[in-house]
Amino acid sequence: MARPSTHIWRLFTWGITLARHRALVGIERDPNAPPPVRRMAKLARWVAFTGTTGERDYAGAFRDIGPAAIKLGQTLATRPDLVGEEPARNLLTLQDDLPPVGFDKIRQVIEASFEQPLETLYSEFDPNPVGAASIAQVHRAVTTDGRDVAVKVLRPGIREKFARDIETYEWAAAHVEAMGGEAKRLRPRLTIANFKRWTLRELDLRREAASASELAETMVGTAGYEIPGIDWDRTNGRVMTIDWIDGIKISKVDELKAAGHDTAEIANRLVLAFLKQAIAGGFFHADMHQGNLFVKPDGTIAAIDFGIMGRIDRRARMWLAEILYGLTTGNYRRVAEIHFEAKYVPSYHNVDEFATALRAVGEPMRGKPVSELSVGQMLDGLFAITRDFDMQTQPHLLLLQKTMVMVEGIATQLNPKINMWDVSAPYVRSWIRDELGPEAAIADRIRQDTETLLRLPDLIRRIEERYPAKGGAPEPPPLPDIELMWENRRSGGRGWLGYAMAAGLGGLAVWAAIAQGLIG
Repeated sequence: MARPSTHIWRLFTWGITLARHRALVGIERDPNAPPPVRRMAKLARWVAFTGTTGERDYAGAFRDIGPAAIKLGQTLATRPDLVGEEPARNLLTLQDDLPPVGFDKIRQVIEASFEQPLETLYSEFDPNPVGAASIAQVHRAVTTDGRDVAVKVLRPGIREKFARDIETYEWAAAHVEAMGGEAKRLRPRLTIANFKRWTLRELDLRREAASASELAETMVGTAGYEIPGIDWDRTNGRVMTIDWIDGIKISKVDELKAAGHDTAEIANRLVLAFLKQAIAGGFFHADMHQGNLFVKPDGTIAAIDFGIMGRIDRRARMWLAEILYGLTTGNYRRVAEIHFEAKYVPSYHNVDEFATALRAVGEPMRGKPVSELSVGQMLDGLFAITRDFDMQTQPHLLLLQKTMVMVEGIATQLNPKINMWDVSAPYVRSWIRDELGPEAAIADRIRQDTETLLRLPDLIRRIEERYPAKGGAPEPPPLPDIELMWENRRSGGRGWLGYAMAAGLGGLAVWAAIAQGLIG
């Protein structure tokens, strides 16, 4: 475990990089940022010799900091409540591409992980990658049995690099949260814990392969949507081999139209495929950006890159479906009730007041195409509600939010006149009827009563009465035990003045990475 001085130095260098890109100016002016964090943001700006005017390049700052920061920045792009609307919008432009690793090093990774020469696995292997990201790069190849495949290989040393940086994120987040106020409500420690869990999944390509396989099973029977097959004999923790996809990137709208594709129909199909994954399956592709979706010659949408996946339990899916349907139909009272049932809103607030607040945000959106809506204004309104009604961040829904933003953006490019509510409503209505209608309710009741009978009903029911269900948010993961600098002082530790600076810098870098656009 790194010493506080190590964390301080990392945060100091990151803070200066952020300041050079003017990415800390917003923190200085944010009344919700802890005062020590605002002061350290100003100090970093002075050290970096930058002013408060000029373009603020949050994406460029994270790109310069390194691979782990790129992933963090992409996550924070979906958290305008943490970082603000301007940083979140800028971070959406953060592309996960880096200069490729030389083929000799890629060959070493493949041969070391399989303990055999590359030629025994692939008869052809293009040394030039088709894509190079912060965690891995992809090469086209042909297997020894003649199949066209894509081979994804982790960058050498990337696991160790991420582990070091995430340890510092955890240390800084602990100090930010301990400052209380808005920082505590936004739960930066839990945000980093979820980011760490998602990242560790990406760093094990067997997990990604398993996710692709599971998603393929979930989407069986979905016309026009495809998940490439996995070559398990050529897949391990550092190398993954999947079927090669020939198609046009979904972002190239002109090429799609020139090829004769109906882009409006593709947009609708993409939205419905996402809804099936999230609401019906509870397991969804959470990295559906434009580079990970292709349209094949027959019009099939093919998805790739399954390192980031989202999962929602059945109860939360039911609430989600009712919330979406309530917003599409204007039933704000029911949407408000669900938030209270799920304990997303503390019970000391008033349901009717919350319903009115939702109406103020929802009514301007209903019945309008996406092209006439300001997503920024909508998010501003929603996040103001979360603050006014003391709603804590729900990390288990962050990936869902992120993916919904991505899907909406792609669908709008394909069809600027699309109305997301109109496309979603029939599917959601059908799912609610099937899952929450009278027949489903009776079937659920029979199943639940049978299970209760088998678990000694009287005893279980008494326990459930004494300890009622906590709501829709799952229990948070265990957080690392981090000694705060002021605790070190109380215990007689030395060098507290040096550590005091770390508190501010810790807050600086993670609030700049958190509150101005970074952790999610």
